Amino acid sequence: MTTPPAAHPAATAPLRDDRRVVLVVAILSSFVVGLDSSVVNVALPAIRDELGGGLVVQQWTVDAYLVTLGSLILVAGSLSDLFGRVRIITWGLVVFGIASVACAIAPTGEVLIVARAFQGVGGALVTPSALALIVAAFRGAAQAKAIGTWTAWSSAATILGPVVGGLIVDGIGWRWIFVLTAIPIAVTIPLVRRIQAEVRVGPRAKVDVVGAVLAVVGVGGAVLGLIEQERLGWGSPVVVAALVIGAVALAAFVPWELHVTRTSGGPLVPLELFRARNFAVGNLATLSIYGALGMVFFVVTLFLQEVWHYPAWLAGLATLPPTVMLLLLSTTVGSLAGKYGPRWFMAAGPAIGAVGALLLLFAGSDPAGYWWSVLPGLVLIGAGISVMVTPLTSAVLGSVPQSEAGSGSAVNNAVARIAGLVTVALAGVLLGGAVSVDGLHRAMVVMALLLVAGAAVSAVGIRNPKTEQPLAR
Repeated sequence: MTTPPAAHPAATAPLRDDRRVVLVVAILSSFVVGLDSSVVNVALPAIRDELGGGLVVQQWTVDAYLVTLGSLILVAGSLSDLFGRVRIITWGLVVFGIASVACAIAPTGEVLIVARAFQGVGGALVTPSALALIVAAFRGAAQAKAIGTWTAWSSAATILGPVVGGLIVDGIGWRWIFVLTAIPIAVTIPLVRRIQAEVRVGPRAKVDVVGAVLAVVGVGGAVLGLIEQERLGWGSPVVVAALVIGAVALAAFVPWELHVTRTSGGPLVPLELFRARNFAVGNLATLSIYGALGMVFFVVTLFLQEVWHYPAWLAGLATLPPTVMLLLLSTTVGSLAGKYGPRWFMAAGPAIGAVGALLLLFAGSDPAGYWWSVLPGLVLIGAGISVMVTPLTSAVLGSVPQSEAGSGSAVNNAVARIAGLVTVALAGVLLGGAVSVDGLHRAMVVMALLLVAGAAVSAVGIRNPKTEQPLAR
């Protein structure tokens, strides 16, 4: 991958002496966020049974978290650059822990949705800073390998989550899955305090509050309209108003960011980062690829429980193959991408995943079909993710200077989360209001098309390091 300017002798890695602790902290911090995401999917049918609300509550339980995470992660990137990566991670872990307790005791679906939104705030603070710490501590090929290690071990959360979460849901109830997140938080906070150095870029004119509001209103309005149309209909004033307000806010976002760049120099999204080809193309590929992945895990998990009537623990176990593949292959792929460049890894991975999605078209009403449709499909999806995810991260972050690593990581993570939340919001349209065999097939066709688009964008647009230099500052 391309080495950021800070790798030159004049500016060595500021966290070099803390590299081992930094890597562990980055892994555990991401583990917290990943664990929560993975356990919630297997709990959705149990949440619906106790709190009611049908598919709409299930969608909002996922998307309330993703709306705040995807929108505020941009602010968190700026805060990380301004106040320091270590401090922001600490704040994020505390907020996440408090919100998890609120989820565990939520008496209604509405309270659970609000608490999930606050979990997203904590996740937004943690996510960009975790990866930015790695970028600050490692350089060159070591950085690519560290990102691969972080990807692989962070994925252990999604291995542990579905199975353990399913056992908890079936055994003592869905509320206890939120208590589970307190364990990695309790371990991580003392480790964060052991990091001796801090990384901050320095004071900016201001944090872009207006930009943050536009992002939250724009994304939230679009998602509100897409989800609530299932319950209220496309002609409902609430749905129409949400979609219109969301569209206006999103349309105003880029002009506002350009204005802030010209006047105060502290935009929510540093648009000049998109002058780097790999950053722009990598985020376009992320939008398509992670949109597909957000849909598959939401739809398949519900399908296994609500159509094939798998218990929660078995549904969690049945959806493990992609994560196992990611854990086994990510470090190796990260090293190879660091040596040969990310382009063809990013092109091949989504194409392999698309074949896996099409295999799920053979799933029918017979649960025995898992062995010849769902299992091989998920294995190929996992192989595709493994080939793609580390090179994608390296390509995007390797094209920006270290001083903008927090913002660069935040933008890429925001794109990934927003893509996933939009496709989850669209799931109601594809599923027709309830999970079914035909609905699964429609969702998998859309997923395959999104993955093919991501592969094509990567093949045409990504450049390997020798032909793509990082953005000069």
